[in-house]
Formats: sequence, C-alpha cells, structure tokens
Amino acid sequence: MSNETQAFQTWMCLICGWVYDEAAGAPEDGIAPGTRWADVPMNWTCPECGARKDDFEMTAI
Repeated sequence: MSNETQAFQTWMCLICGWVYDEAAGAPEDGIAPGTRWADVPMNWTCPECGARKDDFEMTAI
C-alpha cells in the first residue's frame, strides 16, 4: 500500500504524551501537514519535552 492511500497515523511521545498527527503535522515546529512519520527528520525532537524520535510509538486514536 502506498503512502498516498494509507490512512494517516498518530504517534505519541512515550515520555510526555505529546501526540504527532501525520494529517495535521506540526507546522509550528517546521513539519508540514500531511508529513508521514517516516519523513520526519531523525534529528527532530518532541516540542514538549525534547525526546528523540525513537521515544515515540504509533498509537490508534
């Protein structure tokens, strides 16, 4: 299944609970709406607590 047809997912920071929604992105943090988690830069950090991308887990909301 290609990224274009796959449903957007949400990812939650395991440290503080902040949620990244692929559909909404995080424009205030430089991530455009519609940006897939796989396309978020590896050096990106949680805007709430500074956790690394490795500290996030896919969640169903």
